[in-house]
Amino acid sequence: MRAFTCGVCGQLVFFENSACLRCGTKLGLRWRDRELVTKPEEPPCANRDAIGCNALADAPGALCFACSLTRTRPNAADGHGIAQWAEAERAKRRLIFELGELGLPIPTRQEQPEGGLAFDLLSSAVQPVTTGHADGVITLDLAESDDDQRERRRVQMGEPYRTLLGHLRHEIGHFYFPLLTVNEEALTAARRLFGDEREDYQAALDRHYADGPPAGWAREHVSAYATMHPSEDWAETFAHVLHLRDTLQTAAAYGVRVDGPTGRPDLHAEPVDAGAGGLRAMLDDWLGLTYALNAVNRSLGFDDLYPFVLSGPVIDKLAFVDGLIARS
Repeated sequence: MRAFTCGVCGQLVFFENSACLRCGTKLGLRWRDRELVTKPEEPPCANRDAIGCNALADAPGALCFACSLTRTRPNAADGHGIAQWAEAERAKRRLIFELGELGLPIPTRQEQPEGGLAFDLLSSAVQPVTTGHADGVITLDLAESDDDQRERRRVQMGEPYRTLLGHLRHEIGHFYFPLLTVNEEALTAARRLFGDEREDYQAALDRHYADGPPAGWAREHVSAYATMHPSEDWAETFAHVLHLRDTLQTAAAYGVRVDGPTGRPDLHAEPVDAGAGGLRAMLDDWLGLTYALNAVNRSLGFDDLYPFVLSGPVIDKLAFVDGLIARS
């Protein structure tokens, strides 16, 4: 994420802000150039009052670009569902912002009625909901917005990391697979690294939940869930590229520099421009940064902020996906 400032008083402001906390000047997120605008002339998103969306719309009473991608949302009478929806939309705005920063196309249902991107944000308290992706539609169970529910599921699934933004990054990975592997060369290379995505998904799902991940899975997969099926390996890897890129962009925007502990010159990180160079070139900086952040988290009594180990084969997969994104 980039760093933003108020155009009136120069105060640091954040991506989610709708007003400067120092001088009170109105702010708005303008999607076409992904800028947090001071004293915007454009009207606010129609969802501003309902869920606190701070983005701008093209016309009075219209939804902003990110909110317009939501096809289904909780009923206005469902107070708890509306609060959950607000959290989901906040994460979705970050996702859409990063997709724009990376230069990825975002085909909408208006542009591409079959297969364009859309979101169904549904509450499992009202009906059964399975988080997933199908034909351009990303479905998210809004129960993931509740910390207690999400943590319970994280422990049950044995996952080191589980967030709303992580879910959305994973599911958007499924959406982008056919878009990024549209030519035969890219598809062949993807199948060589991840396996054949045409493999029987239900059989793989049954096997995974019956037997768990194979021994030594971390040598070739970024997560245990990635071992389930080639398409899940791709989606987990895609999500991880987005984690890396966003975190490094934020570190660069705030001038974060890690010199590393005394006697360990290999664990250092300079401020990195996450838009320059390939992913491999940034991993040395990533190592120093994440060692430091994990140590800070432990000092506060929390688990590691970055609970992953990147093996050589995993780095090959990350670099491959990152390269496809760069060429999109």
